[in-house]
Amino acid sequence: MNQLYPLKFKAILKEKIWGGQNLKSTLNKNIPANKKIGESWEISSVEGNISIVENGFLADNELNELIEIYMGDLVGDRIYEQFGTEFPLLIKFIDANDVLSIQVHPDDELAKKRHNSYGKTEMWYVVDNEKNAELISGFNHEMDKEHYSHHLKNNELPQILNTEKVNAGDVFFIPAGRVHAIGAGIILAEIQQTSNITYRIFDWNRKDEKGNERELHTEQALDAIDFSVYENYKTEYGKEKNVTSEIIKNKYFQTNILEFDQSIEKNYNQLDSFIIYMCLDGKFEIEYYESEKIAIKKGETVLIPAVIEHLILKPVVQSKILEVYIPKQDNGEE
Repeated sequence: MNQLYPLKFKAILKEKIWGGQNLKSTLNKNIPANKKIGESWEISSVEGNISIVENGFLADNELNELIEIYMGDLVGDRIYEQFGTEFPLLIKFIDANDVLSIQVHPDDELAKKRHNSYGKTEMWYVVDNEKNAELISGFNHEMDKEHYSHHLKNNELPQILNTEKVNAGDVFFIPAGRVHAIGAGIILAEIQQTSNITYRIFDWNRKDEKGNERELHTEQALDAIDFSVYENYKTEYGKEKNVTSEIIKNKYFQTNILEFDQSIEKNYNQLDSFIIYMCLDGKFEIEYYESEKIAIKKGETVLIPAVIEHLILKPVVQSKILEVYIPKQDNGEE
């Protein structure tokens, strides 16, 4: 069997009522003219949307089939044990050319009961934004089902929601149960559990080209919402050039950021997980198996198999990446 290598996948482009052409200009995505593309699914194991390899001798194979063949060598033994042939994360770039619906996602327990699926905890990293762009995350004051339902019924939902102005580099953690919406003029990277379950709460009374409003999930959403109010909805994190800095760590994923202009050596031999790099800026080479190389440029996402434990990142120009994997949970290990 030939050795595994860093895998790139064909982008799965999604037309959306709120999408645009910005993924082309900002992240070099190959978007057809006149198509309103809202999402580029970079790595997906969602049924009906399985990622297909783009590079190397495994080109044209589906991700789930490769997990079946390579098992722990591809995803990590502990991850294969837990998830089988389903890849546990869904990785996207999103272009909110217009405001998205206000929505919420169920947690694992509710999603299992209703949909036989995982729930959806996610995070957003703002790649680019127009001036004064903003998004919605959570409530802006104490809330309960009764008050929430009253505002929803009276078309006043936005009044009770927390709005945040955004800038490139901002991060928002969106645990299952948090009401949220991406505003117009924002491009972001989204890392989430493998789940495509969304309860749409309010869609700004918007109609499609046929004059129809999109389906709402008012009752389903009610049981999924976390009505708590939090002090801070934005994630603060440290950044230091040529140092990998943790942004977010939870049981579903860990996301780090690395901005580098010199070679960086990586050693993952204690991790037992695949690694994902999302290139937000620049261009670099990954050197692996001592002499093999692959080039990665802005807008590309690459999956590093768990079996590749040592590699070197060599910048062609100054580069910025998100590094994503599943952290170990037992005994508080990293």
